[in-house]
Amino acid sequence: MSLNKSLKMLAVAALLCSANLSFAQGAAPASTAAQASSPAKKELIAKLLVLQQPGIEMLTRNILQQPLAGLMQSAGGALQQVPADKREAVGKAIEADLKKFFDDNAPMMKERAIKLSPTTIGVVLDERFTEEELKQVLAWLESPVSKKFGQVNGELQKVLTEKLMADVGGTLDTRFKTLQQGVAKQLGVTAPKAAAPAPAASATKK
Repeated sequence: MSLNKSLKMLAVAALLCSANLSFAQGAAPASTAAQASSPAKKELIAKLLVLQQPGIEMLTRNILQQPLAGLMQSAGGALQQVPADKREAVGKAIEADLKKFFDDNAPMMKERAIKLSPTTIGVVLDERFTEEELKQVLAWLESPVSKKFGQVNGELQKVLTEKLMADVGGTLDTRFKTLQQGVAKQLGVTAPKAAAPAPAASATKK
């Protein structure tokens, strides 16, 4: 089997595994028995959905990025089998393909998610909250302290992620290499040797 084919098979396997986790999760169907709402309540829900759009966009980006990150990590390991003089070019080509996939699909995902939000998020809000409660939620979301918290929320997640990966990153990397060896064995291809420690450059290029 050629190196090219080996790389493609490992990449496809990683994509399929990731896709099973990220793309194929069935959502519970929204209830069709929602009671009729007053025009005032519907207006409050519509305002809340507008405020939720940045979060909805972030959700769709994460849905796309998770399987792509897994695919890139597996492809990065398989790249070690490509001749050194071709490795950089192949790596850049793969990165370009992944970026194109993301750029081509992110707008569609965002548009569809926002279009579906009234019949999903909107229905849940209508069923679970009274009109008075929705007013309180809106008052909080539109308050200066809520906006301030939203601005630092990304930073809070970042510092936790950095600390978490510093704590367990080495263990996960070792376990992932073992998993990669097992997948490669099932595919009948040669995976990078898990025994050799990863170069410093690889650790930074995550």
